[in-house]
Amino acid sequence: MTTTLAIANQKGGVAKTTSVASIGAALAELGHSVLLVDLDPQACLTFSLGIDPEDLEISVHHVLTQGVDAEEVIIETDDGVHLLPATIELARAEADLLTRTGREHVVKGVVEDLDDAYDWVLLDCPPSLGVLTVAALTAANGVLVPLQCETLSHRGVGQLLDTVHDVKRFTNRKLEVWGVLPTLFDGRTNHSRTVLETISETYSLEVVEPPIPKTIKFAEAPAAGRSILATSRTSKGAQAYREVAKNLVQRSTRPKSAKKAAAKAKKEKA
Repeated sequence: MTTTLAIANQKGGVAKTTSVASIGAALAELGHSVLLVDLDPQACLTFSLGIDPEDLEISVHHVLTQGVDAEEVIIETDDGVHLLPATIELARAEADLLTRTGREHVVKGVVEDLDDAYDWVLLDCPPSLGVLTVAALTAANGVLVPLQCETLSHRGVGQLLDTVHDVKRFTNRKLEVWGVLPTLFDGRTNHSRTVLETISETYSLEVVEPPIPKTIKFAEAPAAGRSILATSRTSKGAQAYREVAKNLVQRSTRPKSAKKAAAKAKKEKA
């Protein structure tokens, strides 16, 4: 069965796209078949994996709005993952889908049409809570929230969780919040850890370990068109994402009863 994971945070600059590319590459290293779906009109994921969006004639926009078969658009990348790429045309999708019946289910339909061809489908959501993000959450088994370890970065988490609650109520009862992924973490300061503890206590969210360290290596990777696992294999950032991927694999196999028990225990502890 395919595990579909949405990586979402309406705040930009939290290493969301970096996390999608790096986790995807780490899962591929573990032997999993992986599809990354770029749902951000800025097409940063597409560009960071070595593909120029301006060179593409068809993209995820055509799949979502014109019924083009996803298999005609999917590209193999050098990082061992497949990509459903985006272009700036995706900016029109919000308007195109807004009046369409069943718009919340368009991404889910694409994933289902792939008929379990992949072990993992990672959805790179746009930095907003619009139609595309809701459609991604409707398609997903879980949602992972990358979060920069700074005071102001968690102000939008409550809004995102409200959206998740609405999606669970109306379009995807099986959606689960898998937790917060700490990014841009500076282990030299107490501030980062304090912010992390505040998030965990305030929203009763699990923290996916280990925190992703702040390093210039992440900025260098997109210029090479590869993930950090390829450009700086032994760096602390690459190793952290490998550990995160292993933990996500374990999380995907956790029985629902265990997930509920873990959430209940966390609430009681708070």
